[in-house]
Amino acid sequence: MKVFYNRQNESGSENNMNEKKITMLTIKEAAALVDGLTEYRVRQMCIQNQIPCVMAGRKYLINKEILLRFLCGECG
Repeated sequence: MKVFYNRQNESGSENNMNEKKITMLTIKEAAALVDGLTEYRVRQMCIQNQIPCVMAGRKYLINKEILLRFLCGECG
């Protein structure tokens, strides 16, 4: 799933140069991204607030960039 964040300049028109793409992953996608990481473990990390995530209905969505930084030990 991909989410787009658009900044608008002062005149209100979109400027493609300021567009930042954010990739959100489901638990299944996050687990598939890293060898040895199970869906169960990703879900538990979300429930225990060990990784930043967003609830979309009943689904957890995890920012891909933040997840990779977390797993590399850069944030905590």
